[in-house]
Amino acid sequence: MRVLHLDVNHPLIIEQFNALGYTNDEDYKASKEEIEAKLHLYDGIIIRSRFTIDKTFLDKATNLKFIGRLGAGLENIDTVYAKQKGVFLASAPEGNRNAVGEHTLGMTLSLFNKLNKADKEVRSGTWDREGNRGIELDGKTVGIIGYGNMGKAFAKKLRGFDVEVICYDILGGVGNEDARQVGILELQQKTDILSLHVPQTEETIGIINTEFVSGFHKDFWLLNTARGKCIKTEDLVDALESKKILGAGLDVLSTEPPDKNNPLLGLENCIITPHSAWASFESRQRCLNIIVENISAFMNDKPQNLV
Repeated sequence: MRVLHLDVNHPLIIEQFNALGYTNDEDYKASKEEIEAKLHLYDGIIIRSRFTIDKTFLDKATNLKFIGRLGAGLENIDTVYAKQKGVFLASAPEGNRNAVGEHTLGMTLSLFNKLNKADKEVRSGTWDREGNRGIELDGKTVGIIGYGNMGKAFAKKLRGFDVEVICYDILGGVGNEDARQVGILELQQKTDILSLHVPQTEETIGIINTEFVSGFHKDFWLLNTARGKCIKTEDLVDALESKKILGAGLDVLSTEPPDKNNPLLGLENCIITPHSAWASFESRQRCLNIIVENISAFMNDKPQNLV
């Protein structure tokens, strides 16, 4: 069994595949065309987001049996065509949910207490207590769009706060003891803090736009640790400048890394992290363990957690 690793990951994944008797090759620099020229040699591919694995790519991989993606989503893979070709797809959405939940909560508290702004001012010699008064989370309503692994993890982190947590999802019956499922109109009526936890699909691209934002009864705070393309950047900038959106915590952007002229970079009420919410030391190891276990089970005709 021969595996091609296309993105740098924790070295433990190669150690684990070695232990299974697999041959591991690494190629982190070749072009997509160069990779496609040798794909027929491999039974498996391990990737994050370096390439889009499209129909042409998959047709070149004539011996491919599995693709492992270190992360939660599979939006850079033509999943329908891969399944038609009998390729097993392994991801680990449950592996990084705790890290994403903690990161989302951390951005919330940073925004509410102006931690980034205050730290920057103190370091530059400004001691402004009045200008950095915080807002308490207690008493607020947190609305979550997308109540899967990540949404549930964030809701769980909110248990220690005196908040109401509501969730909206295209699937029915997903609410639990941590969040009450509601319709979109109630979400827009009650929400003080909106957190996105949806995959990138045709339906979710651009869902946060001027029309949607204007439907909220209150000015609100926005968090996005899902996918950058779910937000229309220009509409978010307008809402932040008008204070319809009071502040935003973004771990993802529509273009990563951002252009130096991206207007979000100049807004004081917006904090941005480099798509790192999922990537705690613990979650990276947890994700690779899950992927290796699932691939091993699949290759031994005992599939688990099939995507």
